Amino acid sequence: MGADAAPREVYARLARWLQDTPPEVLASRRAQAELLFRRIGITFAVYGDKDAAERLIPFDIIPRLFARSEWSRLEQGLFQRVKALNMFLTDVYGKQEILAAGIVPRDLVLRNPGYRPEMAGFRAPHDVWVHIAGIDVIRVDDQDFYVLEDNARTPSGVSYMLENREAMLRLFPDLFMDHRVAPVDDYPDRLLTSLRSVAPHSAPSEPTVAVLTPGQYNSAYYEHSFLADKLGVELVEGSDLFVHDNIVFMRTTTGPKRVDVIYRRIDDEFLDPLAFKPDSVLGVPGLLAAYQAGNVTLANAVGTGVSDDKAIYTYMPEIIRFYTGEEPILKNVPTWRCREDEALAYVLDHLPELVVKEVNGSGGYGMLVGPHASKNAIAEFRAKLKHDPSNFIAQPTLSLSTCPVSVESGVAPRHVDLRPFVLSGANGMVSLTPGGLTRVAMKEGSLVVNSSQGGGTKDTWVIDDA
Repeated sequence: MGADAAPREVYARLARWLQDTPPEVLASRRAQAELLFRRIGITFAVYGDKDAAERLIPFDIIPRLFARSEWSRLEQGLFQRVKALNMFLTDVYGKQEILAAGIVPRDLVLRNPGYRPEMAGFRAPHDVWVHIAGIDVIRVDDQDFYVLEDNARTPSGVSYMLENREAMLRLFPDLFMDHRVAPVDDYPDRLLTSLRSVAPHSAPSEPTVAVLTPGQYNSAYYEHSFLADKLGVELVEGSDLFVHDNIVFMRTTTGPKRVDVIYRRIDDEFLDPLAFKPDSVLGVPGLLAAYQAGNVTLANAVGTGVSDDKAIYTYMPEIIRFYTGEEPILKNVPTWRCREDEALAYVLDHLPELVVKEVNGSGGYGMLVGPHASKNAIAEFRAKLKHDPSNFIAQPTLSLSTCPVSVESGVAPRHVDLRPFVLSGANGMVSLTPGGLTRVAMKEGSLVVNSSQGGGTKDTWVIDDA
């Protein structure tokens, strides 16, 4: 709804459709959607769950809509941000000009758990570090987008974006007839083109791409196998690969086959037992040496985790200005760096009003939502902040935008965010599929959209005629 409580133009047809659709029809479609996802087998696991049972992510059948004009504005901001992220990573592993200029504190980068000293002096193939970026975006009004966090290591969720669209096409063909919805099914083609473009110069004209997974017990294994299938490439585990003379080979029934690009879904520390964790059985011995020799491309690059850090996030406006000379198109959420004494004092005095996050946290863990927290939880976080303030940032509790969600009682508002997926390739190639993963806080009043915390997803439509 707009400020006048009338449906915004892009939602006008959907609002009429919801008004004309009986509640029992919506309930029936919700049941059909759940059955469909169970049959397909789209599941995820939660680490530390005592039951260790795989779950379905709740799917909401009412799509989220963007007009093409507002999507174009978001697209420009995302391209600018990902360009700056790539330039930042090139710099901090190279000349470190931003550190010398004092724009970002040196210790915040060099002592960061995501910073890989092994990559110092390394130049990523084609100067691309973040090949696939998942930038989490929120809205607080009808004009402005805010970036909540940058996911530059191994962003997940694109399989849900694609499967959500498939489900909606089956369940609501009538809605698609009424709207000119931009397609998302070309994402695998865009991804494959982007990955092939960053192959080493020694690779053949059609380089071999593989998806590297930790295996079937990983929480996102469904997505790994889904993407390999959609890309038409091999899904491999560490034991399927070996390195000889600094070249990576894949074991096949017809003998070894060279691999040129690895879309890896394994964290840095498990990639190569010779370079990182010596007891890792998930990686490939000698992989880092092959990478540094320029014989294979890893997507995303090793060491991108430093730009995922929530403390580094707070400097993104300055990072964008430093490397691009432009003003940021997308805003950062106002953030207090608890490592700074004045900010820490403010946060401690206002804990019940703020959201506090671990700088290396993810998945909604290690997080306090002050207005919804118990007195015990607030006291616990107060002690954590005093003990290790540099491990936390704090943000105001924003009035996140809501979208209509189909629930048992009818249609109700729920808070949402959005994860679009930006692809970067060689020669400045950048691409954004017109859609993304809209995540929904399914619990009434909740601001936490993560699937591990009970959040759901919905299809995201970019409407070409609005």
